[in-house]
Amino acid sequence: MSALTSQLRRIGTSARQTDRVLLAACIILAAIFIFDAPQFVPSLQFTAESFVSTAPFLVLSIGIAAYATATGADNLISRAFAGRPVRMVFTAAAFGALSPFCSCGVIPLIAALLAMGVPLAPVMAFWLASPVIDPAMFVLTIGTLGADFAVIKMISAIALGLMGGFVTMWLGARGFLSDPLRDGVGNGGCGGAKVRSHKEVFWKFWQDGERIKKFRSSAIANMIFLGKWLAFAFLLESIMVAYVPAESVSGLLGGDGIGPIAIATLVGVPAYLNGYAALPIMEGLIAQGMQSGAAMAFLVAGGVSSIPAAIAVFALVKKPVFALYLVYALVGSFAIGVISQAWLG
Repeated sequence: MSALTSQLRRIGTSARQTDRVLLAACIILAAIFIFDAPQFVPSLQFTAESFVSTAPFLVLSIGIAAYATATGADNLISRAFAGRPVRMVFTAAAFGALSPFCSCGVIPLIAALLAMGVPLAPVMAFWLASPVIDPAMFVLTIGTLGADFAVIKMISAIALGLMGGFVTMWLGARGFLSDPLRDGVGNGGCGGAKVRSHKEVFWKFWQDGERIKKFRSSAIANMIFLGKWLAFAFLLESIMVAYVPAESVSGLLGGDGIGPIAIATLVGVPAYLNGYAALPIMEGLIAQGMQSGAAMAFLVAGGVSSIPAAIAVFALVKKPVFALYLVYALVGSFAIGVISQAWLG
């Protein structure tokens, strides 16, 4: 039940993905050393100190992810899509905010749900809420942006799912959005097994040797994945602190009004790295004058509709559903940003 594990299995464990992160970091460090040598050591120091300060939250998030994987708690996902449609939307939105799936890793599961005949409304609720936050990201958000920000982000994930779910239900009742899957899309492959099977959760995984091995392998894999991405993000943050004038950030994304929030919503789609790497970057931008509401809009919009996720959604569903998905993501993220700014100040 880990977004980290799902993401690792889908895209993170490949050598190419790992090499790209390391290669990008090496290129950045080499560029700093060549063009601004005095900044080289401060950037390394900033990255190391930031990583150490976040380490307790990192360890806790890895433990959550490994425990969920070892116990088989990810099979609980199948129970979120049963009952009356209205109840299903509420359950799917809430479960989406607590689920482990990232915006790309959730795609096979969505394909399985739709192919099995689950109504689009609860699927959309889950689809929108799931990438915004998960238990591990919630913990890391507390460590970087604070408990209030983390709680509001979780509430926002549920609210976004509910909005998308009930609007989709309203449209479906009027004959729209029938047969949402593209022709030839399968039933979700291995990701769909979590829906098709109802396996028992083995909470005391330490009593089983195989599950202990699964816990260990998951923890190691997540440590490698998260460690590299967070270190890379802190390196980027050090560059922003060193080279991006605070007054520029404040002028574009700071100040009052809804303009900075609207810009952050639109910028969040192409500029988003991943949910974990984005956190320390937002921390640095807020320190330089970015609105809290703009940071929230950026994180929500980027998580739901980042370019890789949007491409995957486009390949899965028909154009009207894809367009509606983007509208939900952008309009919902903007509204969440405005509300968050009023709340967080």
